[in-house]
Formats: sequence, C-alpha cells, structure tokens
Amino acid sequence: MEWVGREIKGLRKAKSLSLQQMALRCGKSIGFLSQVERGMSTPSISDLHQIAEALGVQISWFFPQGASVEPSDGGVVVRKARRRRLAFASGISDFLLSPNLEGPLELLFSTMEPGSDSGPDTYEHVGHEAGVVLKGTLELWIGEQRFTLEEGDSFSFASTTPHRYRNPSDTQTELIWAVTPPSY
Repeated sequence: MEWVGREIKGLRKAKSLSLQQMALRCGKSIGFLSQVERGMSTPSISDLHQIAEALGVQISWFFPQGASVEPSDGGVVVRKARRRRLAFASGISDFLLSPNLEGPLELLFSTMEPGSDSGPDTYEHVGHEAGVVLKGTLELWIGEQRFTLEEGDSFSFASTTPHRYRNPSDTQTELIWAVTPPSY
C-alpha cells in the first residue's frame, strides 16, 4: 500500500498542510504520518478514515474505482473507470484526471447539476485556473466581472482573484479545469 502514502502526501501538500498540522487534525503522531507517507507503515482502516476526514475527502479517494491495485497506470495514465471522484452536496462532482497531486498541475473533469454552485461567497487561493466548457452553461464571477460561458468557451484567471461559479441552466454542465498548483 505504498501508493496510498504517496496519495496522502500529495493531497496534504495540495492543501498546504504541514505534517504537524495534519497530525493535529487527525490525532496521529507526526512520525506515524511521515512513515505512512513514505510507505514504511500501513495505516489501519480506522487510521485511514481519520486521515481522510482530516483532508476533507472520503476514504474512497485513496482507492481506484476500477479493478487494478494502482489508481493509475504507472503514475502516468488514469483510466476513465478508475477516476477518483469528489462529490459535493451542491450538485458538483469533480473527477481527478491527473494520476496524482504530486506535480505542479491538477486536471479535473467536473459535472454540475442544474442550479449547482460553488457557494454564495467568492473564494481565492494561490495559483492559476483555466478551463473549457464541454457541455451546458457556466456562469463565472472573477472579481467584479460576471461571464456566461457556453459549450466550447474557455477561461483563464489568477486564483488569487476572488471567484465563484454556478450552472444557471436546467441541464447538466460539464467542463475541464486545470489548476496550478493542485488545490485538492
């Protein structure tokens, strides 16, 4: 289960958490977490649940959705059936297209149910985002500007600018996001 440790480390770093902060969040020692991340210790199911909760994901995030043991092919390819999914109560689902969160880029396929949104308030973080609408409509607020994007339209902005988004239509919206550095 060495790859689980790599996934934990990648997600922890993407969330800009130190080992110390992570240890406080999940009630585990820094040493234990470091050993897990380096593949030197195997977490129990209980440990993995606590780690996942501290990182804000379901335990399934660390496991492939398909039949193989590795969540990606050699750390290079992600098969459609093995994409990891984060589902939000608002009706947005993000599927990780990147094999992991260790590199400088995160690639996501997102689906947005009619009326779903990122929340009523804008948010900001370090980095840059870009994307393309594959299907449906996306309403995107960047700072004081509001844009309505349709199928085939694309966007790019500094993530340090307050932003939010929603699907204003009565059909599902699908889009690809590229985020750097990874934020999951």
